[in-house]
Amino acid sequence: MTTGLNHEEIRRYARHLILPQVGLAGQQKIRRASVLIVGAGGLGAPIALYLAAAGIGRLGIVDFDAVELSNLQRQVLHGTPDLGRPKAESARDAVRRINPHVEVDVHATRLTAANAMDILRPYDVVVDGTDNFPTRYLTNDACVLLGKPNVYGSIFRFEGQASVFAPHLDGPCYRCLYPEPPPPGSVPTCAEGGVLGVLPGIIGVVQATEILKLILGEGRPLIGRLLLYDALEMRFRELKVRRDPACPVCGENPTIRELIDYEAFCAGAGREEEPPPPEAAATVPEITVQELKAALDDPASGVQLIDVREPVEHRIVTLPGSRLIPLGELPRRLDELDRDRPCYVICHHGVRSIQAAAYLAAEGFRDARSVRGGLMAWAEEIDPSLPRY
Repeated sequence: MTTGLNHEEIRRYARHLILPQVGLAGQQKIRRASVLIVGAGGLGAPIALYLAAAGIGRLGIVDFDAVELSNLQRQVLHGTPDLGRPKAESARDAVRRINPHVEVDVHATRLTAANAMDILRPYDVVVDGTDNFPTRYLTNDACVLLGKPNVYGSIFRFEGQASVFAPHLDGPCYRCLYPEPPPPGSVPTCAEGGVLGVLPGIIGVVQATEILKLILGEGRPLIGRLLLYDALEMRFRELKVRRDPACPVCGENPTIRELIDYEAFCAGAGREEEPPPPEAAATVPEITVQELKAALDDPASGVQLIDVREPVEHRIVTLPGSRLIPLGELPRRLDELDRDRPCYVICHHGVRSIQAAAYLAAEGFRDARSVRGGLMAWAEEIDPSLPRY
């Protein structure tokens, strides 16, 4: 009798083969399956490693970024020798080291509305390992239009969440849960807010588990359920998510029938925050780090340099002469600043500083500007001795 698996594969997948819910037939399903991983970072790393080990037949990996030193704290696909390499290529090599039977497709490109349908179409399951809202909404909409399950995960600091969005299986989509993206700059990235290094391992393994369940047709997938994880409390919670009949992409009368401009969609989002995000962030005046240095070197400039990061970041690195006023404290500490002097605002990468500069301008500060690229641009272009984080 032929099993469809060679002797080496039988030994490799032996612990699967003796599971009644998997067996030979289930392992063959896994081997025939194809999965696209959008993002080879913190979430994509454990997903790729465990799916490769499980024997997925074909893995597609979409990522346009390169490996940086700060990635290695959590992105376990990559190692120190991979610094500077494209993440998609580093991920391919890691998968091949684990299981040479897995076919790997490298998509070393940014996922866009122009290429998403062609990239997603050949795969059975799509898994969202992204860290930005435009790509998250793009992935969701493409999956709905193509009728593919979207295995979702998200992480921030010590918390994570996961779900399976599959309207074609009578479940909701990502838009049913989050109809509108948050205002630009209101939700920090991992680079801005930090993340516990092991957290993506936990959420990514949940996503990998859901993928295998979908392929095998076993168990109860996270369709219509949002799993919430709090690492500090070591607690899982679950929320029900219902399909929204008015959803613009999967509802009863959808208005989104093709992919849209997701950068514009997310940039146009807005709701009131404290301090409020700018209505038109593009109009906030910015200065380069070279211009900031010139101003700081000129005693006659009278510039006030405001650092709107958090105290924990300030302890890592700071610029002499700057005043620490975290973004959330800015509204109640305006009296510490001179409205008539130039007020330049700096943060980690230049995201929070745009929000702060817009707020200062709205409060009557005559010359409020954001430092483009923040402290990391200063470390790269002005003072390479400063630590980067």
